[in-house]
Amino acid sequence: MVSSAGSAIEWFDFFIYGTAAALVFNRLFFPATDPLVGTLLAFTTFAIGFVARPLGGIVFGHFGDWVGRKPALVTALFLMGGSTTLIGLLPTYDTIGVAAPVLLVLLRLVQGIAVGGQWGGAVLIATENAPQGRRGLYGSFAQLGVPAGLMLSSLVFLLTTSLLDERQFTSWGWRVPFLCSIALIVVAVFAQFQLEETADSGRARQSGENSGASRSPVIEVLRKHPRNVALAAGAVIIIGAGFYLFVTYMLAYGTEVLGMPKSTVLNGVLVGAALQVPALMAFGTLSDRVGRRKVYLAGALGMGVWAYPAFLLMNTGRWPLVTLSLVVGQLLFAAMYGPQAAFFSELFSARVRYTGASLGYQLGVMVGGAFTPILATWLYARYESFVPVAGFLALAAAVSCVCVLVLSETYREDPSPTPADPDTEPSLTAR
Repeated sequence: MVSSAGSAIEWFDFFIYGTAAALVFNRLFFPATDPLVGTLLAFTTFAIGFVARPLGGIVFGHFGDWVGRKPALVTALFLMGGSTTLIGLLPTYDTIGVAAPVLLVLLRLVQGIAVGGQWGGAVLIATENAPQGRRGLYGSFAQLGVPAGLMLSSLVFLLTTSLLDERQFTSWGWRVPFLCSIALIVVAVFAQFQLEETADSGRARQSGENSGASRSPVIEVLRKHPRNVALAAGAVIIIGAGFYLFVTYMLAYGTEVLGMPKSTVLNGVLVGAALQVPALMAFGTLSDRVGRRKVYLAGALGMGVWAYPAFLLMNTGRWPLVTLSLVVGQLLFAAMYGPQAAFFSELFSARVRYTGASLGYQLGVMVGGAFTPILATWLYARYESFVPVAGFLALAAAVSCVCVLVLSETYREDPSPTPADPDTEPSLTAR
């Protein structure tokens, strides 16, 4: 429960930046005579958070593998809560000039480092405490933070844009979601006193000390498991690309290109996020029964196919069809994200699991998620058509499908280390 709550608020913090980048940051921090230039600059700072995520995975992965999952997770929560609250206090370009976007970029970097470290801790606390045969379901609990955070961020922005006029929202209303992030610090304090370290983590640290293993998990995981890290990163590309196209770029596309009210798109995102909650648990449970790869592949293939009709529905401008476009995209994301936590944690032994799972995931999200809003915005501006944008998403899906097919099935394997054989890695023989 603590893992899910911390994850939800952490992702809320990360998502509100993307929403603000789509709706208001282009005017407040990157004023330009051409609105397209301001939007591209705002999305560039959005991307910077993703570039920092692998660094967070390395730093917190090292910390989490050698010191423990709990202290790494708690530290990441504190870091995210503090940096996001400070964004809400930042003066804008009109007040302090170029220092405003510079400070915004620095705080976005801190956000990226924090979320890059948080994911591994939340996922491993959930999966390493799961009974045999239920890691998919337990792992999905930590993944619930994504739709929960997305719902919270969309709801807060929906309320502020509905209750305030454009001048009030631009002047101070956009700060409200960021200042709400102080709640994450409260969760971090609670987690410090309530969470218990996992047994796998304790055994792994003990076996590593007894064997005189390298004290650099990132070096060890890159030396022994470069294939799994690379394939995991490739498998995640469609998750990053699909998710941030449907929840970030579509906001800008719907409001700026199609001229729809902000509430129309935000409501669609909100409905999709709400449906993701049961979907993530359902897909995680399904992966415990039929395997991680089958469920993951179905979601990746579906995302690639859905890209074109999703834009056709958006172009109608009709709320039910716009909502359908966004909901289906988010459910296909859930088909991949539900089993992902267990899938990636099973690829590595406990001694390097925090580093390996985090690095693979964060590298893939950086490639797939960081540049999707930028590329989508540029492609539409260049060709004045959504077709190249849909083609980009289909290409990302194809790359991820190949990587998942190369990875072996893991759902029946026991990835836990044994004290007698600390170097044993999880068997990756498909069954």
